[in-house]
Amino acid sequence: MTAESDTHAGHGEDALPDSSRTPELVLCAVDEPLATAWTAAVADLGDPVRVHRGSVLDVVAQAVVSPANSYGWMRGGIDAVYARAFPGVEQSVRSAVLASYGGELPLGESVIVPTGETEPAWLISAPTMREPGERLPADTVHPYLAARAVFLQWRDGKLEDGPVREFVGTIAMPGLGTGVGGVEPATCARQVAAAWQEVFGRTGHVQ
Repeated sequence: MTAESDTHAGHGEDALPDSSRTPELVLCAVDEPLATAWTAAVADLGDPVRVHRGSVLDVVAQAVVSPANSYGWMRGGIDAVYARAFPGVEQSVRSAVLASYGGELPLGESVIVPTGETEPAWLISAPTMREPGERLPADTVHPYLAARAVFLQWRDGKLEDGPVREFVGTIAMPGLGTGVGGVEPATCARQVAAAWQEVFGRTGHVQ
């Protein structure tokens, strides 16, 4: 699995010099069930991970996560919020998916594109479903696959000006599949925590 993507240049003046650390991960929830699930699942992950009760767009972060579909359509849920906040970002995602994957971004992969804003400067699109509006089964592992793709994108991804990790210090992540996909908050939270531990380890060191 590759986390690299063909993306546009980063903002060199905003580069973050320490590329050996993990990102700060801010798990966002606008409803209490997801906030509670986030809190329970990440209690032992340490300082790099925290919970924010409120909109993902209220977090000071260099990147936000789009739990999109494989085709990059951003018409519902949090993706529609991103599309309104960052005009043109949907087309950027679809263009990146076309350039790197022939038009369909497989589950377990991600692309990173500029938002056109100073902050967050980047959007990481990691599909939780293949088709727009897909209802996910109770035993889905798609939140895990999407979260793992995001973390690998941070760890291994490349921008024109250098590694993603040099430009992204904080990632703001909404629920993955918990809206349109119908994934239970506790399921999503456990899977995101498992993906974090796989990529970064329980102590938060890059593997």
